[in-house]
Amino acid sequence: MSARCIPFSDYASVRPARVAAVQAFGFTERQARFLTHVLVFSGVFLERQYCHFAGIVHGQKSHDFLARLIQRGFVTPITPGSVRRGRLYHLQFKPLYAAIGEPDNRHRKPAALGRLIERLMVLDAVLADSRYYWLGTERDKVHYFDTALESPPRKETYPQVTYGAGHGATGRFFPHKLPIGVEKDGFRRHVFLYLVTDAVPWPFRQFLFDHAQALQGCPQWTVRLLMPRRFSTAKAVYRAAFLDQFTRPLDPSLATWLSEHYAECQRTGRHLSAPDEHYLGKAFRQCGTTRVRALYRAWQRQGMEAIWTAQSPCFRDAVDRRDGRLEYQDLWHQYLQCAGLIGQRKAAQRGDKCETRQVGPPPTTSIGSDPSSRLASP
Repeated sequence: MSARCIPFSDYASVRPARVAAVQAFGFTERQARFLTHVLVFSGVFLERQYCHFAGIVHGQKSHDFLARLIQRGFVTPITPGSVRRGRLYHLQFKPLYAAIGEPDNRHRKPAALGRLIERLMVLDAVLADSRYYWLGTERDKVHYFDTALESPPRKETYPQVTYGAGHGATGRFFPHKLPIGVEKDGFRRHVFLYLVTDAVPWPFRQFLFDHAQALQGCPQWTVRLLMPRRFSTAKAVYRAAFLDQFTRPLDPSLATWLSEHYAECQRTGRHLSAPDEHYLGKAFRQCGTTRVRALYRAWQRQGMEAIWTAQSPCFRDAVDRRDGRLEYQDLWHQYLQCAGLIGQRKAAQRGDKCETRQVGPPPTTSIGSDPSSRLASP
């Protein structure tokens, strides 16, 4: 059977077979769907997120559900401060992950508290938009891009990272672990989520380079920036980085100089951003040192493929046609008192106290069902 004969819902990370496998542990269909979302997208959740998903208010039903999960050893409660300020729940029960075919998923392992807060934000973004089928795991993304697209990218151009060296080296595809959405109505628009964790868009540039070939394989694509409240003022900087990278193709002559310079730096250990040649230094200033550094890291992973992609005008053309877009999604929810830990690596332990906490009342507006109320395109 052709891959395109497979229903697109069967590519989604939250698909009927997985929900049924979780439901076999004694949960209702609604509870099983929520837990499947947690398993594949975050590994951690808040009571507020379950209540929103189930369409109920905080009360006896949510309390009983959480108490049952704790009693059966499915979740580990983490209280980063006063109990009255809320707690999060880490879903670590390995048989549940094994039931959906992900026994070694890293979501079940202990992580820094800041990382868990970031995962809560990603889960909120997925739950807030039901217009897309969402891909959350490495295996699901690779399967989709290998078989579902009319013009799939070559597997060696997928975002990847290698751990170890020699015969013991292990490769991982899509190491950013951020969901990718596929439009339910028409299956053309693809949404690549990116969680902003820094006021400077250097990691974002690397993300764009890593996903360039995957973006090219999609008929239409959107890069959606998830903006925590503390980084809401950085939208203009991220938009400038997006436009600089995708609407200004690299000059072919500069690309030749850069490829030679990269090879020399790798061979001699020379500092990348301090070229001796006057013409190359001038080109660095024109192109931007930040972009040159990000391209160097992509070149180390992909070789000349990264240079050729940086020269291609296809991204500029896609943006001009509106086939390629940048969007923002404001994360206006309260995340306990831990919003200040985004990007930090403080260990998460039961009863752990937060040194930095978010203060002030919650905003009067919230993310609504109208996409225009939560997304803004440049």
